[in-house]
Amino acid sequence: MEETEEEKKDEADYKRLHSFPLIRHSDMPEEMRVETMELCVTACEKFATNNESAAKMIKETMDKKFGSSWHVVIGEGFGFEITHEVKNLLYMFFGGSLAVCVWKCS
Repeated sequence: MEETEEEKKDEADYKRLHSFPLIRHSDMPEEMRVETMELCVTACEKFATNNESAAKMIKETMDKKFGSSWHVVIGEGFGFEITHEVKNLLYMFFGGSLAVCVWKCS
């Protein structure tokens, strides 16, 4: 089933409209949250077709900046239950339906 030009245009408009990061939950301090959010946006834009590479980039950068034991999950349509250190969790959406969860667990 082929997409019509109208459907492609609607999808492009939707992605453009939802290209800002939307924080769903975070208990990080303000400065750390802003840095992490910008890092997530950069990684997701750089590796738009490869979530694994984007997650690896985020994890390695967070390990260098804020100490080791960071975990990152990026994708669409997943569920999870995690244990994390207090003030070290960010759960956000980017590009409409792409979810990014970053947390530290020692």
